[in-house]
Amino acid sequence: MSSERIKTFQAAPNRATLAIDLALQGGGAHGAFTWGVLERLVEEPWLQIDSITATSAGAMNAVAFVHGYLRDGPDGAKASLENFWRRVSEAARYSPIQRTPFDRLTGNWSLDNSPAYVFYDLFSRLFSPYQVNPTNVDPLRKILEDHIDFGPLAQAPIKMFVNATNVRTGLPRVFRNAEITVDAVLASACLPLVHQAIEIDGDPYWDGGFSGNPLLTPVIRESEARDMLLVQINPVERPGAPKTARDILNRINEISFNSSLKKELRGIAMLQRLLADEGDSAHVPSWAEQWADVRMHRITSQKMVELGVSSKLNAEWEFLCMLRDDGRRSMEAFLTAHGDDLGVRSSLDLSGLLDTLLEQT
Repeated sequence: MSSERIKTFQAAPNRATLAIDLALQGGGAHGAFTWGVLERLVEEPWLQIDSITATSAGAMNAVAFVHGYLRDGPDGAKASLENFWRRVSEAARYSPIQRTPFDRLTGNWSLDNSPAYVFYDLFSRLFSPYQVNPTNVDPLRKILEDHIDFGPLAQAPIKMFVNATNVRTGLPRVFRNAEITVDAVLASACLPLVHQAIEIDGDPYWDGGFSGNPLLTPVIRESEARDMLLVQINPVERPGAPKTARDILNRINEISFNSSLKKELRGIAMLQRLLADEGDSAHVPSWAEQWADVRMHRITSQKMVELGVSSKLNAEWEFLCMLRDDGRRSMEAFLTAHGDDLGVRSSLDLSGLLDTLLEQT
């Protein structure tokens, strides 16, 4: 399936180059949405990526993007992303966890009705990966080793921050360009009920989503860009209360994986309000000014709310392409609605997070 190529947003011919930062969330196969966002974003030459902070599937998108960009600029980044996701799909082609014929017929992307998925879901809650996968085989390792040349990432002009969670301390660890390896990326995507912890420098690591999905702090501190685009594939809000055990667990994970991000966004909102109330920046610490000066933007889609948790394991090429196209449309919609906000003001209103916090105190 080919990607949609229709472009409606047109930047002014004399639009000055703007440095931006990217914050890429994790979410399994739903990370193909981010593929589409990046594919559309790189078609805007006036937007130059200074830094990328990423977790889990976001980290895989990040290394695939930068790997391709180093080889052949925007075209190389597009080709690398497509190649990575195609390999992911090919690796899952013969997996027993597939949609049922009825789901395929009705266009349901969920795996909830797949007997193999139901068995896998139950089995993973009874037995640990150390019992069922003692050699810790992970197809993603071979895909990353075969597809990504990690050496040049150390000198890449785009600063990268990959987050993983230290199992021993519960604290995040940020891997920067020179530290980003296959193990660092796999650690960032290591779900503890699916894979054994990844050991790095003597410490075990789990999915970075537990401590930052993604982590904004290092980018705010180290990037010269002031506009940050958050690609959010982990829903913040869902209507109603989940009723099934699977939906309850999914919502618990979503809330957990968004909690650290919300805290960082609240911090930005609090410092922005502090600076606005203070009036005289001479009385505000320089680090506070740096945080308050961030212009936040968000790209997301209603599709992320509509898709169930089981579809995060659906690596069918048709599904990945659908998510990619939705990512392109969402990035296009963002540029159309907020392209003129970039470099000028935030398009993501953070005051609601702060007001909610103040109401509860």
